[in-house]
Amino acid sequence: MAAAAHPDDIEFGMAGTLLLLKQAGAAIHMWNLADGACGTQRLPPTKIRALRKREAMASARLAGATLHPPIGKDLLLFFDASHLAKAAARLRAIQPDILLLPSPQDYMEDHQNAARLLAGAAFVRAMPNFKTSPASKPWSGDMTLYHAMPHGLRDALRKRLRPGQYVDIASVLAKKKEMLAAHRSQQEWLDSSQGMNATLREMEAMARDLGRLSGSFRFAEGWRRHNHLGYSSKDRDPLSEILGPLAHIDRAYEEDLHAPTP
Repeated sequence: MAAAAHPDDIEFGMAGTLLLLKQAGAAIHMWNLADGACGTQRLPPTKIRALRKREAMASARLAGATLHPPIGKDLLLFFDASHLAKAAARLRAIQPDILLLPSPQDYMEDHQNAARLLAGAAFVRAMPNFKTSPASKPWSGDMTLYHAMPHGLRDALRKRLRPGQYVDIASVLAKKKEMLAAHRSQQEWLDSSQGMNATLREMEAMARDLGRLSGSFRFAEGWRRHNHLGYSSKDRDPLSEILGPLAHIDRAYEEDLHAPTP
């Protein structure tokens, strides 16, 4: 399952890996937690919300994915009891083995809050005393969480971040572009509001940058694997297990994880 804050976030940073998992035989799911209603300079909420839903549905059809409805609104996506109860119910229903989610560090609060909500929902999935909305049965299956890279590979304080793992997306880059292009309403919005001229080129440039950083691939998506405690009975890396040579571990990153604190 790939889950993010807004319609088009998955396509920008996660869709290549999701498509490769689909090719490997996985049933794939896409979930935008927020409704996308603030992603416009000219349309009222009802119209932009409906338009972005249609765009998300078109993208999911291209991927062969099941699309799930949002649980919140743009810029009102908070780590609170209501959102957490809804997110946990959805994860218990879908029961994903792999959860692709946003970076916990990013330039936008919605992105960071989505990461926290999803990680929190995954953590409480097996707790009988955590009440979800709607009510649902706990699920104790193993789940591995992978955080995507933030836009520009930087956190909100401009610090450069690097992945611990790369996935070669060259073979699915054209389909990833097609999925992102389905979100036509966002091209004008991002150009005018955030200076992201030609969003498709921005996405490809980031994939090329990650490919260069990998030292192995031309185009890549980058991932950081979440601590398995509370999510899986053992420390596993199913992306590497499933994708084989298409997944590359950054050994220097792994060594740094075990380096003593200065």
